Amino acid sequence: MTVSILSASTCADSTGDQQSQEDFNYVADQFADIQILRYQVPGFEYLSLQQKRLLYHLSEAGLMGRDILFDQNGRYNLAIRRTLEAIYLNYTGDKNSPDYKAFETYLKRVWFSNGIHHHYGEDKFIPGFSEEFFTTAVRSLDTGLLPVKEGSSADQLLDELIPVIFDPAVMPKRTVQSGDQDMIVASANNYYGEGVTQEEVENFYNAMKDPADTTPVSYGLNSRLVKENGQLTEKVWKVGGLYSDAIEQIVAELQKAAGYAENDLQKQVIETLIDYYRTGNLKTFDDYSVLWVQDTASEVDFVNGFIETYGDPLGLKASWESTVNFINKEATKRTKIISDNAQWFEDHSPVDDRFKKKEVKGVTAKLITVTSIGGDCYPATPIGINLPNADWIRRDHGSKSVTIENITEAYDKASQGSGFNEEFVWSDKERNMIREYGFVTDNLHTDLHECLGHGSGQLLPGTDPDALKAYSSTLEEARADLFGLYYMADPKLTELNLVPSPDAYQAEYYKFMMNGLMTQLVRIEYGNDVEEAHMRNRQLIARWAYEHGKDDNVVDFRQRDGKTFVVINDYEKLRSLFGTLLAEVQRIKSEGDLAAGKELVEKYAVKVDPVLHREVLDRYAKLNLSPYRGFVNPVMKEVKNKKGEVTDIIFDYTEGYTEQMLRYSRDYSFLPSYN
Repeated sequence: MTVSILSASTCADSTGDQQSQEDFNYVADQFADIQILRYQVPGFEYLSLQQKRLLYHLSEAGLMGRDILFDQNGRYNLAIRRTLEAIYLNYTGDKNSPDYKAFETYLKRVWFSNGIHHHYGEDKFIPGFSEEFFTTAVRSLDTGLLPVKEGSSADQLLDELIPVIFDPAVMPKRTVQSGDQDMIVASANNYYGEGVTQEEVENFYNAMKDPADTTPVSYGLNSRLVKENGQLTEKVWKVGGLYSDAIEQIVAELQKAAGYAENDLQKQVIETLIDYYRTGNLKTFDDYSVLWVQDTASEVDFVNGFIETYGDPLGLKASWESTVNFINKEATKRTKIISDNAQWFEDHSPVDDRFKKKEVKGVTAKLITVTSIGGDCYPATPIGINLPNADWIRRDHGSKSVTIENITEAYDKASQGSGFNEEFVWSDKERNMIREYGFVTDNLHTDLHECLGHGSGQLLPGTDPDALKAYSSTLEEARADLFGLYYMADPKLTELNLVPSPDAYQAEYYKFMMNGLMTQLVRIEYGNDVEEAHMRNRQLIARWAYEHGKDDNVVDFRQRDGKTFVVINDYEKLRSLFGTLLAEVQRIKSEGDLAAGKELVEKYAVKVDPVLHREVLDRYAKLNLSPYRGFVNPVMKEVKNKKGEVTDIIFDYTEGYTEQMLRYSRDYSFLPSYN
């Protein structure tokens, strides 16, 4: 599971020189509700050439699958992206007109969200340019520049794309994850073919499952389910199958990477992943996942494949993603302490003993420095990862967790002096607390969330891992967040020297409650519900704790100068509430109690107070900030001698957002426009 939201002081620039953090320009671009940042890769210069070349080819593999995610997010996304790019590169009209400026913003949003729907809000973007402008621009181009189907014309392309882009009733939401409607039919993503219903999907995969199987594969993880001649069939994403042209390129780079593996186990990990891509066999994916968990000695690590299922309403189909990284040895001392004490945390958890692991196996955690992100991790980037997702692999073999510290530090550096805390934090007491402890406790909460939260607990025998359906992702993120929140305040953390003060946890509690109850609303268009799983999780926890703590006035809303603020009156009782909710969410997961899970999410996680929402949006707008952030990748370059031999790998941090997106579309685009 991933969580969305620089260690050393120097980094190499495009010439191999050192550039200080103080001089580094973190902000690359800003548009709509998005700010694009850069991140540094400190410590890379100290790696061996073998490790650098391994990272280079793993990073290349992580860029080769970019088209896959666009297509997974919507069947017209590649055709739309290529049409927009053709206009951008070849348009000869007035580029200072309001229509063209709005067109540029729309294109940047499509790049950022890997499609035409908001990456968090799920709603389709409303173009700021006119249909007439779009039609004229397309018709002005040579047909050979456009993604027209064989034998088709520009007008036929327009007939197909105009309703998808401009009609708010056509494909309005990428993923629908709640309500009594058919969530498969209502969702615009491309995980299922036209005419496939939710009932058919559930029946199709339920028929495959054996309740007695204690090591089930992740049914449906790497395929599109379609109807052919009235019969349901899976189109598997593999070499020779769907997305083959891109997967072949991924495999080619993985083969090169295997030649620079640090050890035999790491080489076996890469080769097993290649075998999985070639066969599409989900048992092979499990074999790969087990080997990946067992590889704890390698300094270089990566994630590449069909991993997370947030984008599928039923939590079955996985989006394609990639991260490439190396260990931050000094910072990892913190997560090693946590993972070494995993059994203690499990034993002392406030959940029912029936749901605790009697023996915690293979829990490892580390702080990493990422070198490249791709697919569903790009440009919007996780700050922590815990994998594998299969419950039985966690049970029998353990899990690996990472906190991406060069990303969290880039966020922190770019946020300094924004005025946000002055506007939304209740008093100097809380602001000083956040200033002193906020960055430390943020990272610690991520460590606890990923390393222990996702890795804790167990399903009761016979519980279907997919029992919670559309509510699974929200409840799983809530479970992990609650585990981290509960232990943030435990004296054990002081004993282990993980916090600078016994009261440091209060900084994280305040930020979490303020965000969950109020400030994350800046990410939601006025009048909309909360849709994204991580945002639902945060509102669920904060709203539940607020409501259940009313009698004791644990948390309240206060007014000052016409503005609303969150105030925590009793931090100890708040911790107790987190423990109570953690016990209930773990019970729901362990027993597969869909009815209780649905009630919890629908009651606390979805609906928004419109009065508070309007106030938060108005206050935030005055700060001229962007509620969403993402990243451009530094450009990795091979340095060669006169013989053509690679002698080093260096980074260029100067590439802009538009330049990078156009280069990726030129150099890493392998799929046809319609798949």
